[in-house]
Amino acid sequence: MKTRRLLPALALPAPVLPAPVLLALALTACSTTASAETLYVRAGRLVDPETGTVQPARLMTVTDGRVTAIAADDGTQQGAKVVDWSAYTVLPGLIDCHVHLADTEQSNNPAEPLLHSPMEIVLLGARHARQTLMAGFTTVHDVGSFRAFADVELRNAIDRGDVPGPRMRAVGAYVTTPGGGGEVTGFSPEVRIPDDMRAGVASGPADVRQKVNYLFQHGADSIKLIATGAVLALGTEVGQQELTEDEMRAAVEVAQQRGSWVTAHAHGAGGIKSALRAGVRSIEHASLIDDEGIALAKARGAWLDMDIFNGDWIDEVGRKEGWPPDYLRKNTETTALQRGGFRKAVKAGVKLSYGTDAGVYPHGLNARQFKYMVRYGMTPMQAIQSATTVSAELLGMKANVGSLSPGHFADMIAVTGDPLADITVLENVAHVMKGGEVVK
Repeated sequence: MKTRRLLPALALPAPVLPAPVLLALALTACSTTASAETLYVRAGRLVDPETGTVQPARLMTVTDGRVTAIAADDGTQQGAKVVDWSAYTVLPGLIDCHVHLADTEQSNNPAEPLLHSPMEIVLLGARHARQTLMAGFTTVHDVGSFRAFADVELRNAIDRGDVPGPRMRAVGAYVTTPGGGGEVTGFSPEVRIPDDMRAGVASGPADVRQKVNYLFQHGADSIKLIATGAVLALGTEVGQQELTEDEMRAAVEVAQQRGSWVTAHAHGAGGIKSALRAGVRSIEHASLIDDEGIALAKARGAWLDMDIFNGDWIDEVGRKEGWPPDYLRKNTETTALQRGGFRKAVKAGVKLSYGTDAGVYPHGLNARQFKYMVRYGMTPMQAIQSATTVSAELLGMKANVGSLSPGHFADMIAVTGDPLADITVLENVAHVMKGGEVVK
């Protein structure tokens, strides 16, 4: 074989370009550096949940999708792109920490999840995501789909700009015991449930570790445990603990190793306390929480994510549409007690995030819960903070969402009227901006 000789590299002189070309290149470089898009948003009133205040006539500067300055608006801004919301009250984009976008909405048929292909579920999720964004919720925690990773794929599609929707955090699948509250149940034993509907089914701490690692490896942001039975699952009881404390602790340890966290669906008082002792960051539902559980949540700095609007929807629509009697019974057994626990948690100063279980009721109606939170003990400002700064902290996103102070994403909504005088104005959002782009 012949060996090729490599010639030494020659040091060539840099080309000398004519002065006009050099000037053009310099101007191009300058224009690239200065190409950051800037717009201004006029707010008639600005609700600031960070300080708990309302500021009149504010002008926000938005550069490359983030708020860079806030000042008094004297109305003299000229020669720039201006979004004029001076006739509206402006707030940070809202956050819902308990939604199910990538799934079917609740129906009277326990077999409903089996009637839709994975492809259809993703397309349904795209529709639900748009409905949620148009309702003013610019960030959500999607806490589970029966089809594993449908929420992860929806999140990725939104991030790519393929479909409109809120910023999402996804859990990939429910971590649940066999036949537990996170399973599709209520069928004859010979009915085979698809594998992607059982991706998080686990028995014992070692299996939980394996399943949690699997979920993270395939794109989950956080983990959702089903610690107790569920209202809307046949064959489970809300007061019955399903995952053991050791199993939940195993999930928390894996999540912590990966720089993430765990939330637990837990209705029963015992399951709530076991989950808190295991180190979960938040509790979903917390319907039957007792005084000891409230004190433990506060001592541990955990969040309660209580869907106190949901019970009325299930009772009214469920009875009208003939939902299974077990669903309606368990809903009746939990609704009033959950609202009483919510009131106690408010008084105790527990961190209460904004979570609605959207998907049980139609997506886009997320803001209907605000009036319930006020009815059961919160001030309107506390309710707004729950859906902004408090939820942003729970999701580990407080540097980016939940506020409109400089540095945060320009995620904001505009409403007619004063939500501090009438919280229900948040149910009718006039305009929505996400990342500096007006989407409604």
